[in-house]
Amino acid sequence: MPPSPTFLLLLAVGAIAVLVLLVTWRKMNAFLALLLASLLVGVGAHLTPLVALQHFQDGMGTTMGGIAAVIALGAILGKLLAESGAAQVLAVRFSAFFGPQRVGWCIAALAISVGLVTWFAVGLLLLLPVLITLSKETKRPFLLLAIPLLSFLSVMHGLMPPHPGPVAAIKLLEANTGKVLLYGFLIGLPTAAVAGPWFARIATRYVQADPPVLAADASADRPKPSFAVTLFIVALPIALMLLGTAAELFLKKENAFRDPLVGIGNPVFALTISVLVASVAFQRACGFNRSQILTFTEQSIFSIGMTLLVVAGGGGFARVLRESKVADAMGQVAGQFHLPPLLYAWMVAAFIRVATGSATVAITTAAGILAPLLAAHSEINKEMIVICIGFGSLFLSHLNDGGFWIVKESLGLTVGQTLRTWTITETLVGIIGLGLCMLVNSFL
Repeated sequence: MPPSPTFLLLLAVGAIAVLVLLVTWRKMNAFLALLLASLLVGVGAHLTPLVALQHFQDGMGTTMGGIAAVIALGAILGKLLAESGAAQVLAVRFSAFFGPQRVGWCIAALAISVGLVTWFAVGLLLLLPVLITLSKETKRPFLLLAIPLLSFLSVMHGLMPPHPGPVAAIKLLEANTGKVLLYGFLIGLPTAAVAGPWFARIATRYVQADPPVLAADASADRPKPSFAVTLFIVALPIALMLLGTAAELFLKKENAFRDPLVGIGNPVFALTISVLVASVAFQRACGFNRSQILTFTEQSIFSIGMTLLVVAGGGGFARVLRESKVADAMGQVAGQFHLPPLLYAWMVAAFIRVATGSATVAITTAAGILAPLLAAHSEINKEMIVICIGFGSLFLSHLNDGGFWIVKESLGLTVGQTLRTWTITETLVGIIGLGLCMLVNSFL
């Protein structure tokens, strides 16, 4: 007899609690803790240990296949920006333009422009050197700038096409892309502003964190690239990805230029091209030799080894939760309460997000569950449903989310600090976004 939905929910909650205790109290390696929690869920859901382990390994492989190259290339590009002094050049110029008192606007502008067309992890890795340098240049607490960056990048990832989750939801629910973008900006930006800059002022009273170390001080006297070159290199991967997205949206399938442009816009291709261009440009501008460039790229890969392993473990844990039918159980429980459509859409996505740790999985699964409902009720605003699903998919990021570990390792935080900053930020994004969606919908 298969486990009941209620039992599966309690099992998932118990496994997450065990995971938190192992990492925070027992100080266990996060990857090992994720493996043990996955086995606990699998065995509790009547899977054999071998099957649970196989699902864990499959989840690791799928996760790494999707993001390993992106994380590695983003880390290399970030290392080159840091070692060349380009991050400092960019930070100084942006800080001068916005002024020290408006550095928050600077962070928001960077996050929106970068996050609109890049994945969350790519945007974070690209902007991390700039973030660290801005914190030092303006003498502001690191988390006072880091939390707003995370909130705006997260909102862009969860709400805005061309990100995969929103694109899938728009297709499944037959929503209008233009209206989704409009509502996404109208509701998403105020939400990110409250969950980011406003919450950051509170969080920095209780959580202090030093920024990660970038380049060695010995590079201070080295020639630096110009602002124009730096801006071009930072904008290059964004422009390539935007070009690919535009080709996919506006060119017909039989157009000979469509596939090459879409291929160039793939994040792996875009970042590879950008890394090659950055290597040549910074080598000439800063006087690096080829051996130094090679050393920088190797050092960047060495530094993210544990990050990749832990992110893979998070993907494995998420796969076991899915294969154990925890996500399905959460969707069924949410549907039993006969809630208003917007609240129901948000709850289904939020439940699946908490269970699986994946915003994209939460969006696509929730959209599939809600598609029959919208087909039978044409009066429901499909675009607002897409936005509500997006906010639900961002709710309560915790230890089964690969993004949680990327944030932790990138910002140099402990698990406790990440829970008190990133997790609360995402929770605020989800709740505030839902409230604003319902408010705006009342006027439509």
